[in-house]
Amino acid sequence: MPDDLQVHRSPDRRSQLQLVGRAVKQAQYRQHRSLDSALATIGTTLAQWDALRAIARTPGSSARELSAETFQTEQSFGTLATRLAMQALIERRPGRGRRIEHHLTPEGERVLKAGQVVADGVLGECFAGLGDEELGLLLGLLDRLNEATS
Repeated sequence: MPDDLQVHRSPDRRSQLQLVGRAVKQAQYRQHRSLDSALATIGTTLAQWDALRAIARTPGSSARELSAETFQTEQSFGTLATRLAMQALIERRPGRGRRIEHHLTPEGERVLKAGQVVADGVLGECFAGLGDEELGLLLGLLDRLNEATS
């Protein structure tokens, strides 16, 4: 652990857990607000850009798979996908059976890439207070928590 990393001590674990939960939520809220505002400058939202990222990672995925990947309900993702299709950012194609597959269009790929540039800047600012070692430590701890609860 880095020498200058401040370790917070609370009187009890319950209080400490509540403080950690609030700190994670506060950091996430600040990051999401910053990303949403910055992405608006290129004509998209965080939810739309996140859906484009998910589709790019797994082209041909169903709405069910993509809703899980983007932390949305299937109904919410379906509404979002309809909006993305109307903007010509994605295509929905028939798959096996009743499955509908999702793919990026060239315009969707352009918006995705522009969003990546924007996100790199915003996330760089959000995590500027952490050095490389601390960032790696944070990522490792969050990965460990996510693996334990999945």
